Amino acid sequence: MSAQCEVAAKAAANAPMGFFERYLTLWVGLCIIAGVTLGHFLPAPFQAIGGMEVAQVNLPVAALIWLMIIPMLLKIDFGALHQVKEHWKGIGVTLFINWAVKPFSMALLGWVFISTLLRPYLPAEQIDSYIAGLILLAAAPCTAMVFVWSNLTNGEPHFTLSQVALNDTIMVFAFAPLVGLLLGLSSITVPWDTLLLSVVLYIVVPVLVAQAWRKALLAQGPQALPKLLSKLGPLSLVALLTTLVLLFGFQGEQIIAQPMVILLLAVPITIQVYFNSGLAYWLNKKFGVAHCVAGPSALIGASNFFELAVAAAISLFGFQSGAALATVVGVLIEVPVMLSVVKIVNASKAWYETKA
Repeated sequence: MSAQCEVAAKAAANAPMGFFERYLTLWVGLCIIAGVTLGHFLPAPFQAIGGMEVAQVNLPVAALIWLMIIPMLLKIDFGALHQVKEHWKGIGVTLFINWAVKPFSMALLGWVFISTLLRPYLPAEQIDSYIAGLILLAAAPCTAMVFVWSNLTNGEPHFTLSQVALNDTIMVFAFAPLVGLLLGLSSITVPWDTLLLSVVLYIVVPVLVAQAWRKALLAQGPQALPKLLSKLGPLSLVALLTTLVLLFGFQGEQIIAQPMVILLLAVPITIQVYFNSGLAYWLNKKFGVAHCVAGPSALIGASNFFELAVAAAISLFGFQSGAALATVVGVLIEVPVMLSVVKIVNASKAWYETKA
């Protein structure tokens, strides 16, 4: 084991996976049940909330998304970008997967499975919307859960931090053009004004607010930021779960009518995760990257910033759209699938470190 991997292993041992992250699938499942039930028996409150919009952006959801995103962005030190040069091979692989492979492969998988193979089993009027949701999901690289996956694979913490900071910087400029390109290729009308507004609302402004807040907290002393994050953690969880309850409240009738939709949408998302993580892991091995960098590199390349994807889908296509449902399916399967990838990465360490 290299020196940097030894440091990563010691750091990971002191940062176990949180209760929320470990059981995220359970919480999402309960939110699905609660949302569908409430939406079916109490439709009026959900319709009232859905009508609170400005420029097709739902204000209550925008507030909830901010509560989710800002605590996560507070953890990111954009000053870590200078560390990129120390792990340039691993970062190069991840950037290649995140921006040159994942969005395009998801568009292809959406066309193969949703538009073709599984089309007879899905609502015909929602096909394009489902594909749009998958594209939104793939175009947003993961920000928060990356730290969890990196920890579970004894990942090099400086690599993880610099990779997340770099991805978020790129996402500010690349998310809207990339999504617009892929939606256009999928013959889906792109509401550019709403898409650009979503980028400003859910990326640019939260990043600026979080970094200004982070700077002020660090000036107060080393304990100010961790103390605030410990308080915001439960609030962020409540915001995420509340958003999901609202989303499934609007999707309730469709889910009850066709419960197989969620399972079918999970097919291309699952394939996407294993394909991208496997490709990133293999490329890192070919380039001689240390395992403690290759592990988080593969996991960062496969996971998604589902909070942004859900927010953008709701803004662009509405609560009741297939796009919104597709992004939430990504949330539902994210944890169990990514945990299986973590297990594969850890179990294959001996193979990875064996020279060809």
